[in-house]
Amino acid sequence: MQLFYNPSISESQTSFIFDKEESKHIIKVLRKQERDILHVTNGLGYLFTTEIALASDSKCTVNVLSYIKQDAPKFYLHLAVAPTKMNERYEWFLEKATEIGIQEITPIICDHSERKIIKIDRYQKIIESAMKQSLHFYLPKLNEPILLKDFLKKDFKGQKFIAHCEESNKKSLKSQIIPKEDVTLLIGPEGDFSIKEIEIALNNKYNPISLGETRLRTETAALVACHSVVFIND
Repeated sequence: MQLFYNPSISESQTSFIFDKEESKHIIKVLRKQERDILHVTNGLGYLFTTEIALASDSKCTVNVLSYIKQDAPKFYLHLAVAPTKMNERYEWFLEKATEIGIQEITPIICDHSERKIIKIDRYQKIIESAMKQSLHFYLPKLNEPILLKDFLKKDFKGQKFIAHCEESNKKSLKSQIIPKEDVTLLIGPEGDFSIKEIEIALNNKYNPISLGETRLRTETAALVACHSVVFIND
């Protein structure tokens, strides 16, 4: 199945029009014609089965034949991850985390962050593309970058963890995850969190965890954490 994305479609609609860019892709690139079937999600759990009514490369119009809604995951995973020095590594994380099944991502700017300028629009497109490729019907929420100190002021329900490299009494993430509970987890930059940041996180009831015996890159650590939470909840 090939999946398309249109955030504006709802279960109350009987037809809708793709924007010019998507219309051109459907008609010119994929060579779809009238009466061809397209599967579309709005990123909110819905899968719509539609039929092309007007095969225009500027306003491809489809009729909605039917729809189903997929149950939402029984847990909610929110990763707050510092941007990597090499932008393509963060983009790789976004793509793979979306494929695995993350619900929310927040880029956090830390004391040791080397990258502080984020191309949020490009990140959004990567997530949308990964959602379609992996046939997910829920689009992960991507937040604007935020200073870690401001992120730590926010109140999140469920379990809260911080993965850092300092020597301390840390337990493995897999041993601490409670199935079907929400998880908020912090992953720092290449230079790790500062001692002060770790202390503030601990004071805000973030539990220190380990992701294994080896030292991982930021994007690898984030992906290991993502997979661990999803695997325990599978």
